[in-house]
Amino acid sequence: MAAVTSYWVVSLPVQASASSLWTRLREEISKHSFDTLVYRSNSFVEGVSHKIRRQIEELERTSGVEGGALRVDGVPIDSYLTRFVWDETKYPTMSPLQEIVDSIHVQVAKIEDDLKVRVAEYNNVRSQLNAINRKQGGSLAVRDLSNLAKPEDIITTEHLVTLLAIVPKYSQKDWLSSYEKLTNYVVPRSSKKLHEDNEYALYTVMLFGHVADNFKTSTREKGFQIREFEYSPEAQEGRNREMERLMEDQETLRGSLLQWCYTSYGEVFSSWMHFCAVRVFAESILRYGLPPLFLAAVLAPSIKSEKKARSILEGLCDSTHSSYWKSEDEGGMAGLGCDADAHPYVSFTINIV
Repeated sequence: MAAVTSYWVVSLPVQASASSLWTRLREEISKHSFDTLVYRSNSFVEGVSHKIRRQIEELERTSGVEGGALRVDGVPIDSYLTRFVWDETKYPTMSPLQEIVDSIHVQVAKIEDDLKVRVAEYNNVRSQLNAINRKQGGSLAVRDLSNLAKPEDIITTEHLVTLLAIVPKYSQKDWLSSYEKLTNYVVPRSSKKLHEDNEYALYTVMLFGHVADNFKTSTREKGFQIREFEYSPEAQEGRNREMERLMEDQETLRGSLLQWCYTSYGEVFSSWMHFCAVRVFAESILRYGLPPLFLAAVLAPSIKSEKKARSILEGLCDSTHSSYWKSEDEGGMAGLGCDADAHPYVSFTINIV
């Protein structure tokens, strides 16, 4: 199972300067929660990124190749996240926040639509191949018999025909002792076994064409099955060519889809991080008011350090914010129908696989 790393995206109100608060944050975390890494730094966008990542995992698994760590703008995911820099060219900061969010949504929605089309095309070829493989790999009662019967096994003349009988594996003695008597004009000792699987055996039998229907009726009554079959070298060659074409198409589509997913994952992940940046900005304004004086940071605490890290973050907030967001028992906002995990600072979690 892939490992999941949880990152906290937080913002703290600035009293003096952002640089001094940043220094205090690093010092406190280093002193009291030493295994918590600190970095400066929409469910829809996140969902699309996870969808592409799962598709990459499936493609790598079915192709037997390991693509290595996913990258965004040429760097590993964790490096991009912990060293995030706003892309001013792509999302001008002079634009309204709603316009930036809409732009992100449109871009990611287009990528999701493209993913659906590409995956559907790939799965269509896979389904055709699976259908052929089922016919070739199923029991004799349903599988394609063209690879089992050779031209010399099927003798057809003006009066004689060769039929293929499917006989239950444990009824072969009964077949061999009875097939000549199932109707008149059956060629004696003409039945030959061509193949056997876990359930059935495939036999040929020769008889005169005008009694073929009577013979088929009698075999059904005895629990045997006659498979309709006409040997055609041209048809067999056509099936082989179709199989080869589908296998080539599958490999081509798999490779192109995988490369597209690598690229698109980076684009969607980048969009996701920009969305998170917008979110932390908007929530900080709502929480701390104007002008925007806050420090945004990313933390990666271990599970055992989470409680201590929360305590440190709360300690770095001024007393006004801390008392306002006290627990229910202490009579703060957390006890007035607010989020049970409410804190005196902005905080949300990003889970990266």
